[in-house]
Amino acid sequence: MGTRAWALLLVLCGTIFLEGIDVAMMAVAIPSIRSDLGLTTGTAAWVMSAYVLGYAGFTLLGGRAADLLGRRRMFLLWLTVFLLFSGLGGFATEGWMLVVARFATGVSAAFMTPAALSLITTSYEEGRQREKALLVFAGTAAGGFSLGLVVGGLLTELGWRWVFFAPVLMAGALLLAAVRLIPRQQGVPAPAHRTFDVPGALTAAGAMLLAAYAVVRLEHGLDGWRLTVASALAALLLAAVFVAVERRTAAPLVRLGILRKGPVVRADLGALLFVGAFMGFQFVVTLYLQELRGWSSLQTAVALVIMGCDVVLAPTLTPKLVTRYGNARVIVGGFALAVVAYALFLPVGMDWPYLAMFPTLFISGTAFALAYGPLTIAATDGVEESEQGLASGLLTTATQFGSAIGISAVTAVYGLASSGSGPEATLSAFRAALTVPVVMVVLGLLISALSVREARRAVRRASQVSRVSASQTSANPAQRSGGMASWK
Repeated sequence: MGTRAWALLLVLCGTIFLEGIDVAMMAVAIPSIRSDLGLTTGTAAWVMSAYVLGYAGFTLLGGRAADLLGRRRMFLLWLTVFLLFSGLGGFATEGWMLVVARFATGVSAAFMTPAALSLITTSYEEGRQREKALLVFAGTAAGGFSLGLVVGGLLTELGWRWVFFAPVLMAGALLLAAVRLIPRQQGVPAPAHRTFDVPGALTAAGAMLLAAYAVVRLEHGLDGWRLTVASALAALLLAAVFVAVERRTAAPLVRLGILRKGPVVRADLGALLFVGAFMGFQFVVTLYLQELRGWSSLQTAVALVIMGCDVVLAPTLTPKLVTRYGNARVIVGGFALAVVAYALFLPVGMDWPYLAMFPTLFISGTAFALAYGPLTIAATDGVEESEQGLASGLLTTATQFGSAIGISAVTAVYGLASSGSGPEATLSAFRAALTVPVVMVVLGLLISALSVREARRAVRRASQVSRVSASQTSANPAQRSGGMASWK
């Protein structure tokens, strides 16, 4: 890639880095925000959940909007919205103001991130160049979150409002660079000929919001279970309505045929399980270090920063492995490493030294480097250019729901396992919660193994076709000579 191509890639990767660092800094800063503004526990939880609802609820719509309304236009517009509402959050004086700002920031990320990913898949030539770009994109995503933990701890020491203002500065720099570097998209339908599936958009957004709300409510365990179940059932009902609408619409928001692509569906499910396990594990370890061990937020952030080793490994080691072994096998390797990493942490003790935790933290970061990038490639590979935004939206939706499910599930299990008071009871609850990431990556490993089997079958079929073709050609000299004559 030339200098301009690398510059464009850095800008597009900068947005996923911005999204990751924003979430991580908020996770670190929320105790200080709660104390300073006198927020209730429920309001503080909604400051975090509002972002997830906005992000997960509108990502599918955001991905398709990039295809229909222009990827460059959507990217620049929603990066601007992200900048504005992040800044407004820094001036908040009431809890509801923070909730609104975080919801709007999540919605903007839901449109901005799929646009950035689809710009990569359509701007770089399919093959090694695109794979390299996607692996850099994937490494930057996790790197933003890991670095955000440290930066969030430092900025919170200065004042929690800097957690909102710092992304404004970064978003502003990215916006200025993006205006110059992102080429205008060719072939965007003219307004007079463009159709937008409004019923599909409304039912999709409603179903996604209700589903995300039901997932977030899992954190409450059995408290208020009726509302959780009602939200899940309403989400399923709206999803059924959405499918019916899409089948009858001439220009559907989501062409349902894309969901019949086995590799794409398996990649999305794999991403959901892998990211969910990664985020759930990181959440439990953070609580273990801060609540049980008494570490400060900054100490915890520095301890976990080794999980960001994928920033280096994803663009350097992973491309070589993908070239040699293929996407499917590298993904399986990543899941296998994740199973080992999380299983090693199950017997965690009350006074484990950092050296005892280090193998799990490093291996889990390495697993992320091996799995997430190839999953991104598999989720967009073989998809028509006109639907790259949709494929990106499906992948981003999967990762956001995975993150929400992972954190909510470990929280729910922790709550159910907390049967007593005291350090030993708390440690036992942490161990129970740590089984959730293990189960998720084992399921992901099984699903990914199907992709390896399908890849082997495809190779065998291609080999058989090649042998049959060769035998037919050698058995028919006239046909071979005729073909030679026509070639000449």
